Amino acid sequence: MTLDGSAVGRRIVVRHETGGVGPSGGPELNDVLGRVVAVDQQTVQVELRDGRIREIDLTAITTWKPVPERPARRRRAAAISADDLTRITSRGWPAIDSAQLGDWELRASRGFTGRGNSVAVHGSAGLPFVDAVDQVRNFYATHKIPALAQLVVGSSAEREFLDAGWVPKRDYYGGAVVQVADLHATYPRDREAVVSDVVDDEWLAAYRRADEDPVTAREVLQAPRTVGFVSIGTPVRAIARIVVTGEWAGISAVEVDPDARRQGLGRRIVDTSLAWAVEHGADKAYLQTMRSNWVALALYEPYGFVDHHDYRYLEPPSR
Repeated sequence: MTLDGSAVGRRIVVRHETGGVGPSGGPELNDVLGRVVAVDQQTVQVELRDGRIREIDLTAITTWKPVPERPARRRRAAAISADDLTRITSRGWPAIDSAQLGDWELRASRGFTGRGNSVAVHGSAGLPFVDAVDQVRNFYATHKIPALAQLVVGSSAEREFLDAGWVPKRDYYGGAVVQVADLHATYPRDREAVVSDVVDDEWLAAYRRADEDPVTAREVLQAPRTVGFVSIGTPVRAIARIVVTGEWAGISAVEVDPDARRQGLGRRIVDTSLAWAVEHGADKAYLQTMRSNWVALALYEPYGFVDHHDYRYLEPPSR
């Protein structure tokens, strides 16, 4: 059976040669299970459950077959580790320029948001700590932005950075919380809501964080493969951004025009965002917001969002 563009969107398992030697002396084989997101004349791209993309050379495939959709949820959203969830949230807010340092992810996005301009510290850097920190400093010096580390509060990694003299970021008001929720099959999709796969000028104008650098904001916001920009009203009165990576959805940029608040628009925009996420294969969701943003936390609470972990940004001591 030929693997071609008709497989896009289908869940499949692919067996392929890795290029190595197997235990019996023949070619080493590996199985990949996920959803096909792209096929061309040379490769197939398969999205895994955590949103990672595996690209496989068509000539290396020995066999493949479609498989049924995932069974009912086996792991609840809260069961994921902070490290794994940090990896998923990074894929939902990808940096313009990034590099791996072992498991750490160096991210730079011309200064637009902390998430896009900090090293996401999880797992091991694969180097002694002092050497890893030097590489972090060099990466951000090359990009001409301050070095910054995103760290899970209370983690051993945070303690290591603090012991090395790193301090909470100046002019950053408190820490942030990551909340998660299990999604259900039915959310009311608002009749007036529009979901687009690109950022239009009106949506971007309603997103206050884009004011300083709308060009960079647009580039970062549109980067994921499966992303929706939700709006209600003409002119726009409420917006949200929803991204799906594997089985996870991330909701962000929920804003309501100050003159249209207390009219239920926040709930309508979240309902539509989560409905879109379920339609695109998500069964879990996360959000990131300031711990002090009690208005946002109150909005999400009825949807079952609960605290998963807190994170904050540390910056290096002055040399």
